Amino acid sequence: MHDHAVTWLGLIPLFPLLGAVLNGILALARAHAKEGPSRGLVGTIACLAPAGSFAVALAGFVTLLGLPAGERSLTQTVFTWISVAPLTVDFGFLLDPLSSAMLLFVTGIGFLIHLYSVGYMAHDRGFARYFAYLNLFMFAMVLLVLGDSLPVLFIGWEGVGLCSYLLIGFWHEDPEKARAGMKAFVVNRIGDLGFLLGMFVIIWTLAPSVGADGGRLLSYAFMREHAALLAPAATLACLLLFVGATGKSAQIPLFTWLPDAMAGPTPVSALIHAATMVTSGVYMVGRMGFLYEQSPVALTVVAIVGVLTAVFAATIGLTQFDIKKVLAYSTVSQLGYMFLGVGTGAFAAGIFHVVTHAFFKALLFLGSGSVIHALSGEQDIRHMGGLYRKIPTTAWTFLFGWLAICGIVPFAGFFSKDEILWRAFSTPNPALPWLPWVLWVLAFLAAGLTAAYMTRLVVLTFFGTSRMSSEVERHVHESPRTMTIPLVVLAAGSLLVGFLGTPSFLGLGPNRFEQWLEPVFATVEPGGGTAGEAPSMAHAAGTHAIHDPALEWGLMLASLALAAVSALVTWRVYTRRPEVPEKIARSFGGLYRLARDKYRIDEAYDAVIVRPLVGGSRRVLFGIVDQRIIDALVNLTGIVTRFTGHFVAFVQTGQVQTYALALLLGVTVLWLTAR
Repeated sequence: MHDHAVTWLGLIPLFPLLGAVLNGILALARAHAKEGPSRGLVGTIACLAPAGSFAVALAGFVTLLGLPAGERSLTQTVFTWISVAPLTVDFGFLLDPLSSAMLLFVTGIGFLIHLYSVGYMAHDRGFARYFAYLNLFMFAMVLLVLGDSLPVLFIGWEGVGLCSYLLIGFWHEDPEKARAGMKAFVVNRIGDLGFLLGMFVIIWTLAPSVGADGGRLLSYAFMREHAALLAPAATLACLLLFVGATGKSAQIPLFTWLPDAMAGPTPVSALIHAATMVTSGVYMVGRMGFLYEQSPVALTVVAIVGVLTAVFAATIGLTQFDIKKVLAYSTVSQLGYMFLGVGTGAFAAGIFHVVTHAFFKALLFLGSGSVIHALSGEQDIRHMGGLYRKIPTTAWTFLFGWLAICGIVPFAGFFSKDEILWRAFSTPNPALPWLPWVLWVLAFLAAGLTAAYMTRLVVLTFFGTSRMSSEVERHVHESPRTMTIPLVVLAAGSLLVGFLGTPSFLGLGPNRFEQWLEPVFATVEPGGGTAGEAPSMAHAAGTHAIHDPALEWGLMLASLALAAVSALVTWRVYTRRPEVPEKIARSFGGLYRLARDKYRIDEAYDAVIVRPLVGGSRRVLFGIVDQRIIDALVNLTGIVTRFTGHFVAFVQTGQVQTYALALLLGVTVLWLTAR
C-alpha cells in the first residue's frame, strides 16, 4: 500500500489533549474555591475537543476516498522516539481505511457522550475534573487508533487504562467505587504484560534479519512486509498479544473488571463500553491480522474464547437486576461476538460489529443514564415499570437500541451479527472439522439469550405497571435536551449504520464496509506481497470458505426468527404472566443462583490467586525476606558503622605526639617494604 505523507494528522489527538490540559488547569485553579470553574466554559472546551478531532478525521476520510484503493494511506512522522539498535521507533501516525473507520465513530460518538455529560454531570462538584479526565481518555484512544506502530498504540493502550481507573473511581470517596477503579487498573496490567511479551517476541524474531543498523521492527508497514519472517513465532506472538486483548476487551479470563466499571458515572460506562477502551483489543487483533493469518492455532483460540465469552456473559445477563449491570454483561457478550468474527479470519465483519455496537450500546447506556436521572438514582429494574409514557424520548430511543442489539431487521445489529454468524459457520477448520458447527451453535444460542435478557430489561423498565415508590414516581421527568439529543442521533445511527455493510447475497450490491477495508486486510503472500482476498482461518489452513447464498439465506432467517421468537416470548411472559420467571428461577435452584452470583468467578480468583499471594507475601516476602534478610543487612550496616566509629575514636586521641609516632611508623613501614 502506497503511503502519502501529510502534516496535519497530529491535530486529531492534539484537540482532546488540549481540552484535558485546559480543563485540568481550571479544575486545579478552583480546587479549593467554594464554587468550581464556569460550567459553561468547561463544557464548551470539553465538547469542542472531540468535535475538532471528528472534523479532522472526517477530512482525512474524504481525502482517503479521493485516492485509489491501493493508495489509501496517510502518514505523519512527528519525531524519532527510540533509536537503539536493532530497534527504531518513530512517533508517527497512520490514517488508512481501518483507522479512519475507527476514528470516525470514536470521535463522533465521543462528542455525543461529552455533550450528554454536560447535562448528566451538571450538579457535580468535580465537573471540571471529570471533563479533564474524559478529554484525556479521548486523547489516549485516538492515539491508540492512529499510531503507526505497536509502541505508539501501546502508549494509548496504557493511557485508556489509566483514564479508566480515574473515571471508574471518579467518586473515590465511596470505597466501593475506588476499589472498582483499582480492580480495572490491576486486571488490565495483567493483560498488558502479555502484550509487552508479544512485542518482545516480534523484536526477537525480526532483529536478526535487519542487520546492525536496525529498523522500524514494530511498525505495521515493516511487520507486514516481513510477515513471512514472523511465521515461525507467529503463534506465540499472537497468543501473547491476545492476552493483552482479553484484558482490555474483557474476555475470559480477564473480564471481571468490566461489570464493576459500572461504579463510574453512566456516560463513562457508555464511553468505555461502546466507543473506546473495550474495542481496542478487537482493533489490535484486526490491525495485526497479517500476523494472525500466519497462525491458524491463534485464530482458533481467539474464536473459541470469543464464543465462550459471548454465551457465558449472556447467561449472567439473564439474572441481573441492576440496569447498568445487565448492559455491562451484554457488552462482554457482544465483545465475544467481535472476537468470534476476527477469530474466524473475518476481520472486516468483526470490525463492522465494533462500529454498529458502538452506536446501539452507547444509546443503551446513555438511555439507562437518562432513566437513572429520571428516577433520582434508582438502578434496580424491579423498582421501575411504566416509564414509557413518563419519559417518551428516552423510551423510544432505548427501543431502537433494543431492536438493534437483538438483531432485528433492518437495525444495525442485524447486519453485523448475521455476518459473524455466517462466517463462523462457513469457514472450515481442517484441524478441527467439527469446530465451525460448534461455533455457530454457541453463537446462535447467545443471540437467543441476548434477545431474552434485553427484552426482559425493556419490559421491566418501560412497560407493565409501575413498581416505583410514590415519592420517586412523583418526581419522574424527562432528561434535558443536552441528554436527549445524543439519544436521538444514536437511535438514528442504530437504524442506519448497518446499511453500510449489507451482505452481497441480499442483492443490494457488494458489502461496502468490507470493500472499504479490503486494502488493509488483503492477504499477505509468502513473499511479503498482498493479494486481494481478505485473510481467513480457512485461507491460513489452505482451504476455502463455503459460498452458498441459499444456505446463507436460511441461516440468516433462522437467527432472525430465533431473536424474534425469544423477544416475543419474553415480552409475553413478563407482561402477561410475571410469576413465571420466578418459578423458572426456583426450578433451576443452585444453577440460577450461581449465574446470579456471576458464577462466583471473583470469589474463585480471590481464593486461588489473591489470598495465596497476599498470604505468601506476608509470610515469605515480609516475614522472611524483609524482616530477616533485608532488615538484618540494614542492621549489620549499622553495627559495622558503629564498630568502625569506635575504632576511629580510639585512635583519635588528640595528642600531637601520638600522631607523630603513627606517622613515623607509617613512613618506616613504607621504607622497609620499598627495599
